[in-house]
Amino acid sequence: MLIREDALAEIETGKIDTLFRRWKKPTVQTGGTLMTAIGVLAIEAVDTLEREQVSADDARRAGFGSVAAWQEWYERAGPGTLYRIRVRFEGLDPRQALRQDDDLSADDLENMDAVLDRFDGKTPWVDRVMELIAANPARAAQDLAEQAGFDKVQFKTRVRRLKGIGLTESLEVGYRLSPRGQVVLAHRRTLG
Repeated sequence: MLIREDALAEIETGKIDTLFRRWKKPTVQTGGTLMTAIGVLAIEAVDTLEREQVSADDARRAGFGSVAAWQEWYERAGPGTLYRIRVRFEGLDPRQALRQDDDLSADDLENMDAVLDRFDGKTPWVDRVMELIAANPARAAQDLAEQAGFDKVQFKTRVRRLKGIGLTESLEVGYRLSPRGQVVLAHRRTLG
């Protein structure tokens, strides 16, 4: 679920706790979480509504100045069932702290090697992708994918796996190695 930056900022401060979407099928569920640019949002409720059921309080909680402003959004939102999503800022993305943790022991590095070896499977790619990102920070994913010999979707999937364990950071365009990723890559260079 995509959320505008200005809305995310207001969710973080608690000014907004409600979102509306028109979907064929909801992409979030009650009790779930959503990773966003500001961190983790808790999904507290996902309810279907009819247009007439949206109250002035609902509109205000979603950041609209009035029900009329909400109705303008509704008209532009396209087809689909109307969903009201209650959200709460839960905290920073835990991967952010992980990316900054570059104080890795020998055991940490050994464990990281085991994880990365599993990522590699039968076709090694981890070191090649990390080296490309290290040498080309902020370079478009398509360019890096071509250099790595992957299509763009395959490449981005692999980078997301590295990001999930704190080794890379997404930039407006492209990626860079995190401080943790730099330490891991330096270590892996000593192995081969």
